[in-house]
Amino acid sequence: MSGFDVWSNNTGFTWAGKSPGLQADFATVGVSHDFGKTVGWQFVDGRDFSRAFASDSSGFVLNETAARFMGLKHPVGETVQWNDRRFKVIGVVKDMLMSSPYEPVKQTIYFIPRRAGNFVTIRINPGSSANAALTAIEAVVKKYSPTAPFNYDFVDAEFALKFAAEERIGKLASFITALAIFISCLGLFGLASFIAEQRTKEIGIRKVLGASVANLWGLLSKDFVVLVIISGLISAPIAYYFLDEWLQKYEYRTELSGWIFIAAGLGALGLTVLKVSYQAIKAALMNPVASLRSE
Repeated sequence: MSGFDVWSNNTGFTWAGKSPGLQADFATVGVSHDFGKTVGWQFVDGRDFSRAFASDSSGFVLNETAARFMGLKHPVGETVQWNDRRFKVIGVVKDMLMSSPYEPVKQTIYFIPRRAGNFVTIRINPGSSANAALTAIEAVVKKYSPTAPFNYDFVDAEFALKFAAEERIGKLASFITALAIFISCLGLFGLASFIAEQRTKEIGIRKVLGASVANLWGLLSKDFVVLVIISGLISAPIAYYFLDEWLQKYEYRTELSGWIFIAAGLGALGLTVLKVSYQAIKAALMNPVASLRSE
């Protein structure tokens, strides 16, 4: 029952002012009078189909892309000929993504067909139970078509399938990222331990000469912080380039903001300081006498 997709494309359209060489190829969607109300059409001009107007059987509702494609500044009231039939444009609605999210919305014409199609689009009240609603709908279907199988799809689930590959890539990337962070933390912890061990005598001497725990912590942490900042400055432009290239394949996409990279850099810096601080403070609190005797 979802039917929320574009199943046909047609040519053979002409209208006043059409360029002679223009290939007029439109997505055509046959609907009922209540389709717009069901899917939530947003009109920018004109009106919806209405049973109060018998002439609407020869009416067109265009999406914004179709109006631009046709070069019509005021499309409502214009006559469009489709093969041997003449239609009048009664409304223009905002573009609605029905097909691929990777491609621009195609110029689309909605019309009332002479006979019903193969799909029924139904909007279930959000406050009601989906199971109860489906049971009631099935009873109505069986009443009018006892032999027809009752097959249905949910629009949100069908639309989510268009992003199935991205979801798999996202989960895999999350796992690899978590693994990389874990391995990096192990390496960072081991390197901090090694450097603290190598500088045990230096730490003892500095402590005898009056260095505070904060001074020693800064001494041991400084090199790590500088390296993280340098790596962030190098990696951020590279990450931006590849992420922006990936987003370009989507017609509708978010924009990359600088705060994302700043937050990632601060997170890496904070994690580094946290790991290094343990070893730095541990070394700074060590008895200086023991440190000097270890030589």
